[in-house]
Amino acid sequence: MRARDAAQRLEVSEGELTASRLGVDALRLRPDWKELLPALGELGPIMALTRNEHCVHERKGPYRDVTVSGGGQIGLVVSPDIDLRLFLAGWSSVFAIAEETERGTQRSIQIFDAQGNAVHKVFLTNRSQVEAWEPLVERFRAEEQSAELDLREAEPKAAATPDAEIDTASLKDGWASLKDTHHFFALLKKHQVERTQALRLAGREWAEPLDVAELPRLFEAAGAQQLPIMVFVGNAHCIQIHTGTVTNLKWMNDWFNVLDPEFNLHLKTTGVRQLWRVRKPSSDGVITSWEAFDADGELIMQVFGARKPGIPERDDWRALAESYAAQ
Repeated sequence: MRARDAAQRLEVSEGELTASRLGVDALRLRPDWKELLPALGELGPIMALTRNEHCVHERKGPYRDVTVSGGGQIGLVVSPDIDLRLFLAGWSSVFAIAEETERGTQRSIQIFDAQGNAVHKVFLTNRSQVEAWEPLVERFRAEEQSAELDLREAEPKAAATPDAEIDTASLKDGWASLKDTHHFFALLKKHQVERTQALRLAGREWAEPLDVAELPRLFEAAGAQQLPIMVFVGNAHCIQIHTGTVTNLKWMNDWFNVLDPEFNLHLKTTGVRQLWRVRKPSSDGVITSWEAFDADGELIMQVFGARKPGIPERDDWRALAESYAAQ
């Protein structure tokens, strides 16, 4: 049983369950993100895992090109393999685990937030520098190996602003004036509007609802064309990105999976309750994405065409993204 499922069965957080393994196969590390994150590069090629309630994103490669800024609040890992956006203010505890399995010792670094939820995990692979594991773990070993976690209740989600109180005309004007897709969050915050609410109010020029069953079909079509895409999956404290093609696509009951050598994705399709085609203007032209949400309006996944800043969107991606009928 996976740790996440075991924790749910025991009605504790995954962080608490992990802390209970201290002295068995887990060691608590110092949450010194500015030093620890770059040090992960010493492990060589690893598998980085980030997930939310309905989707797991796994990407293999070396942990490199790490920067921590904003007074230690923001982290970036920007490389062709491991590509992360880290919101470190929400990170709380970190453990090194060496678990004995049928396939040998599985070594990992696992990070949890103040509610005990897993934020991000790094697993050694058969290509990793195993000899670097012990020195790294000893260097960051916490002086006090306490199983007590400083857990706090999550901040309650603010009530949605009623549609009637939102200046929809100003929201649409702000949307049409975007120069960078990264400014979209600021637009939502300015108008105190939830993401799915903004999609609904923006009008079909900018956002259109799609049948949720189309999301796996988009992956299948992109795979058939070997069209490089960007797949964003994250939680409140970490976003992980795959850029490249997808090839080996498999259904396992309700789970749709990408099972490629360097990239695995596991999507629980029953969790997707809304799917939107979203267009955002930018200085590089309109950027088209597909965005999937759960029943609570939480973002599960975003899919874009592969691109770099300063380069317009790929024509073949736009043609594919726009080829599905809106609802």
